[in-house]
Amino acid sequence: MSLTHRFPDGFQWGTATSAYQIEGAVDADGRGASIWDTFCRAPGRVLGGDTGDVACDHYHRLEGDLDLMSRLGIQTYRFSVAWPRVIPKGRGPVSEAGLDFYRRLVDGLLERGIAPLVTLFHWDLPQALDDEGGWLSRDTVDAYVDYAALVAEALGDRVPSFTTFNEPWCSAFLGYASGDHAPGHTDAGEAFRVAHHLNLAHARAVSALRCVLPSSAAISLTLNVHQVYPASDDPADRRATEHVDLISNRIFLDPALGHGYPDALVDTTRTITDWSFVEAGDIGALHAPIDGLGINYYTSALIADPASPAGRQAHLAWPGTTKAVSLAPDGELTGIGWRITPGALTDLLRRIAADAPTMPLTIHENGAAYDVAVIDGLVDDTVRIRYLDAHLRALHDAITAGVDVRGYMLWSFLDNFEWAWGYSQRFGIVHVDFDTLARTPKASADWYAGVIAANGL
Repeated sequence: MSLTHRFPDGFQWGTATSAYQIEGAVDADGRGASIWDTFCRAPGRVLGGDTGDVACDHYHRLEGDLDLMSRLGIQTYRFSVAWPRVIPKGRGPVSEAGLDFYRRLVDGLLERGIAPLVTLFHWDLPQALDDEGGWLSRDTVDAYVDYAALVAEALGDRVPSFTTFNEPWCSAFLGYASGDHAPGHTDAGEAFRVAHHLNLAHARAVSALRCVLPSSAAISLTLNVHQVYPASDDPADRRATEHVDLISNRIFLDPALGHGYPDALVDTTRTITDWSFVEAGDIGALHAPIDGLGINYYTSALIADPASPAGRQAHLAWPGTTKAVSLAPDGELTGIGWRITPGALTDLLRRIAADAPTMPLTIHENGAAYDVAVIDGLVDDTVRIRYLDAHLRALHDAITAGVDVRGYMLWSFLDNFEWAWGYSQRFGIVHVDFDTLARTPKASADWYAGVIAANGL
């Protein structure tokens, strides 16, 4: 095979999952309830009334899943630790059985030559903490820092990389503004309070992790930075796009990079929140140096002012604001209905590199949902291969342009519980029969194994 796109030596190829989406075993070994257990049981919240009770049953099928990763040549595996599996009530007594599961997972990865990348929080807040206010309460920040340090002490001697939060925008704005995610609140003002507490928790956890991890450990934050474009040249649409960038991207990027909150962010949201939750000393406490940023990318968005000609077309509300909408996706779409725009990934990475030229980046999630059936033991998901190929070429374009990207984690290893979509959306390169839980590698799995082996396309 002749390579046209070779990736840098040492580039890390991996795949990613999250605990609630694959583990199942929600009552095993003393695991406590999470906000997603509760959310799934609220009528109408999750498509089909699906829950993560069983999911892929990864908790009981660990060895087989690790063997499958090994056969595909996966170099890095990004997984999340379920906070309620480790500390059932969020604070207080620790479940050694829960910690032992992650010890076995890490040991199993290392035995197979796969590097573990631990996500400390992927949305499954212990329900006991939500009962006390959840991320609306500053006490949850303290509980999270203690939890992060505990996991680092248990796994840090064998895990080279930790990321503090996965997509805090989703936790804040889908969980508290739009209500699409747990805990299902619909108050935009709450979303900004939660975003601030997540930023504080990230920075304080980084400092706590530095105290317990080896000096060689890499600590990151994983953000779904939105690549947004104005729907037209109308100045109102351009202002709306800048507004979305502030409330969805810079609200997390700027504090993580040591810049605090932009004045424009505070000014443009005064009608939503008075920012009284920012206490004395908070701004200085929002920054703790990290070793890299994880970037999650799936699609882009066209943004408009609701009153502009473009904004009066078919559109979707943007969570957390009434000042901007996104146009309904059109053109070529994935199975979940997301616009396919690989070039936007190049734009996004170049934008982040311009903001943080010395910050190493890693793609922590990228992939597409397509429902392709198993026929005679095979899953021909050529449509997924086309999506992945185009996005890897766009990633290569960014690297060629000088962006320091160190690795790529494909989402996802397994078909899984896809949050409010339940089991209706399949992102995996391995098909899961949710009746029998049988695993069948898709054509995309073999294709990706070839990309890894060649370190290129």
